[in-house]
Amino acid sequence: MELRQEMIEGRAELPRVGAVVPARRFHPPYIVVNAYDDEIEAATAYLRDLALNDCSPLTVRSYGYGLLRWFRLLWLLGVTWEKATEAEVTVLAGWLRTASNPQRRRSQPGGHVPGSVNLRTGKPTLRAGYAPRTINHALSVVSGFYGFHAHQGNGPVVNPVPISPQRRHALAHRSPLEPRAVVGRARLRQKVSDRPPRSIPDRLWDELFDRMGCERDRALLEFYVSSGARAVELLGVGVSDIDWAGQRIYVISKGTREREAVPASPQAFVRLARYLDEAGTPARGESVWRTRRGSDRPLSYWAMRRIMQRANELLGTNWTLHDLRHTAASRMANGGKLTPVEVQAIMRHANIQTTSRYLTARVEEMFDKLAEHYSTPRPATSYPTGYSADDIKAVFGG
Repeated sequence: MELRQEMIEGRAELPRVGAVVPARRFHPPYIVVNAYDDEIEAATAYLRDLALNDCSPLTVRSYGYGLLRWFRLLWLLGVTWEKATEAEVTVLAGWLRTASNPQRRRSQPGGHVPGSVNLRTGKPTLRAGYAPRTINHALSVVSGFYGFHAHQGNGPVVNPVPISPQRRHALAHRSPLEPRAVVGRARLRQKVSDRPPRSIPDRLWDELFDRMGCERDRALLEFYVSSGARAVELLGVGVSDIDWAGQRIYVISKGTREREAVPASPQAFVRLARYLDEAGTPARGESVWRTRRGSDRPLSYWAMRRIMQRANELLGTNWTLHDLRHTAASRMANGGKLTPVEVQAIMRHANIQTTSRYLTARVEEMFDKLAEHYSTPRPATSYPTGYSADDIKAVFGG
């Protein structure tokens, strides 16, 4: 009991044993192993089911890490997965709420305090612990794992993760065109605040663009902010995916995983041409974006993320790659040239309500208008000629 209380209070750590490793098969592409490198068959069966249901390999890997965290907790508490109850799920939720996230320990000394707001961008930095969305995702992984095995006739009779029957009923019969019903959260589920999309103001965008050190990085930023492509989608563009005459590129969409056309600005293609003139055109079938140091290889997501981090360190900002997509959508939605349906098609949003979130007043624009309002001199009071000053003072005051 003492160990469980220490876990809930975040005073104990999960043992870093086991791993998620690539599998030598398609179904599933990743498996979970224990401390002795033995495959956990129960986890493999669930991940295989996800893969067969057309989940992407990245989704399977994400669920694999969620299962690894769950099994680490069960190993520490000495409970087999078939005997798990809501008590163990409570320990998991409590530990995630209070424990420090190892990913936050990589920040530079003297950087922003976790959870504080960046005064230049207005964006909060990530807090030291796990985000509410991460906690809810962990609960969803465990719930899906036990739901799958219950369907197979294995595991406990009752799913150890609490559910909200009212929420499940409301979502099961909801049209995407109808407003989302307000229902209570299930026990242990965390409250998630709905923050509006954060786009980069023009002034700060110019500063960020000027910090790009080469034509490759400037071309990438132009494509990100004019096409609205996701970070990984754009980095996967090859030579045969560029339609110079049509001013568009073809990307593998994250949602459908289909090859789809995405328009971009003429300036983006000018930057791309300068980059290719400087670095040379890659071989057919290779990614356009290449590393500039070391051996010739495709530019990875993590390398592009590091480019943004270096620019942030120089500017004192905390922009992310996904903020570039938010900026593109905000410019399109509020530019007055495109309809919401057209913006939805370009951004490849599945729901028009996602696009409508960008049709909001930007905080930076309100600050500019307020500054103009505050600097406007107060209008002087005047009275028609012919009235005595003493009479005006007696009637209207001094």
